[in-house]
Amino acid sequence: MINLLSNLNWWGVLAAFLPYTILGALWFTLFFVKPYKATLGKANQELNNKAPIYIVGPMICTFFITVAAAIFIDALNIQTMGNAIEFAFIAGIGFLVANTLNIAINPNIPHPIRYGVITGSYHLVGITIASIIIVLMK
Repeated sequence: MINLLSNLNWWGVLAAFLPYTILGALWFTLFFVKPYKATLGKANQELNNKAPIYIVGPMICTFFITVAAAIFIDALNIQTMGNAIEFAFIAGIGFLVANTLNIAINPNIPHPIRYGVITGSYHLVGITIASIIIVLMK
């Protein structure tokens, strides 16, 4: 494990993590705030998301996603932007979107498919941006 982490370009990981995180903030508070609130059954309510866990928690998760992507990109020797996009779509759809939909399918999310589409598409775009940056900074 130490060997996998020592091979990473940590500046590249940081450069990939930042836009992925910023995209998340914009995605859920600006770009898709109304549809996102509607998927939670809170279309006409203020979301109770000001506590630190709702800000720091997703950042930590995004950091781990970015590190894992960097490890896979290094292990698979991905070196072109085309291969980075291909990797991002496989990992994005196969892990991030699928897991988001799986989490959404529960009785506490009134509109699980719409929630999964909004949140899953954020992760698909985010991992694509992150993967491209990681490959370009190798």
